[in-house]
Amino acid sequence: MTPAPPAVRIGIVGTYATGKSTLMRRIEMELRALSTSALRVGGLGKRAAFLGLPKMAQHTALSSEWITTAGVAEELAATVRAEVVLADCAAPAALAYYTAALEHRGEKAQPETVNRLQTLVTALSTPYDLLLATVLDTDEPLTGAQGHDHDPDFRQLVDDHTHKLLGTLELGHVLVTNDDTSRSDAIRLALTMAGAA
Repeated sequence: MTPAPPAVRIGIVGTYATGKSTLMRRIEMELRALSTSALRVGGLGKRAAFLGLPKMAQHTALSSEWITTAGVAEELAATVRAEVVLADCAAPAALAYYTAALEHRGEKAQPETVNRLQTLVTALSTPYDLLLATVLDTDEPLTGAQGHDHDPDFRQLVDDHTHKLLGTLELGHVLVTNDDTSRSDAIRLALTMAGAA
């Protein structure tokens, strides 16, 4: 019996209210329309909060470690049930929130902690077949960002730290801007990577 090929893993990162979940839902819908099974992993921030872990501007190193590892564990579990796994909070996301939160609070990062988390994120990001990174459009209002911090300064910091982290760790990624062409291109690329196009 020939073993099934490994699932394609597609992740997305970026600051909040930049259309990440909407884009991943569109990719999921397109894949299923092409008879390709897909599972989306997300909602980690809410579950972290339920466990009592600080998030958003109060984000901690522990929050980052839990969200990163719990997310990847769910992604791995999903790979045995679907041809494509869509990570709505890919491995680098939580660390970017942590370092952004530190700057927002005026606190200094402990180098050994950041180095440990960077090593973890690098190792867990390698298996992504495609990593998408949304780019903040400051003209896009925060309306509809229910449950999110409405502080525009923190939202900008998360965007800055996300793209800085991707560069620091040299994680290959595709930028997705807030326009229809960029989002359509991202969907087409995801379908191609999944072998569904």
